[in-house]
Amino acid sequence: MDGVLGASPGVFIFMTVILFGGCAILTGQALAEGWKPIREVYGYSILLGLGDRFLVFALFGGELLSIYGFVLHTAVIGAIAVITYRAAKARRMVSQYPWLYERAGPFGWRERPGTGVAE
Repeated sequence: MDGVLGASPGVFIFMTVILFGGCAILTGQALAEGWKPIREVYGYSILLGLGDRFLVFALFGGELLSIYGFVLHTAVIGAIAVITYRAAKARRMVSQYPWLYERAGPFGWRERPGTGVAE
């Protein structure tokens, strides 16, 4: 399992999911609140993944140049950031334009009937 994760499962859960997952949540919220495009989430996720790999190596003796570890850790961090981005963007659209949009699930919004936005 250590070869796939690039670290022990406990280190993966603590560093990647809890610590850097929290950073990914804050990153996704900040980008959505700043009306940034979603492609910026991917770039910041890669940077967070690099930071995660380095701290796993420096603090816990994990493998620094583990390709599988980097891809897996970055994918988890990126997924957390994208989910948070979409939820924050939906919340922002509905709260800022309540006369135009209504919630359509936790990650989306739709036009209110009769608004005539698309007409």
